[in-house]
Amino acid sequence: MISKDSVAHVASLAKLQFSEADLEKYTGQLSEILDMVEQLESVSTKDVPVTTQSIHLENVMRPDVAKPSTPVTELLKNVPTKKGTYIQVPAIIDKEED
Repeated sequence: MISKDSVAHVASLAKLQFSEADLEKYTGQLSEILDMVEQLESVSTKDVPVTTQSIHLENVMRPDVAKPSTPVTELLKNVPTKKGTYIQVPAIIDKEED
């Protein structure tokens, strides 16, 4: 059984503030949870095989297939200004002299 002081201490560590009624309520709930964990600890798992995944997982991604890329001329068709195969944009950083 967990004490109300322990619950208040953990709450203060977590920077939480509870009323006395809430502390009573949470102390009871935490005690029930810890009792259930104690019950689980008494169950023998000696002959139970280790399970790393309970359900079978499949890769749902499409296969990676190489295909030709879009031609550069098609990509640059709607670009307002370009220089060769580059998109020309306004400068946003001025070069500073040292």
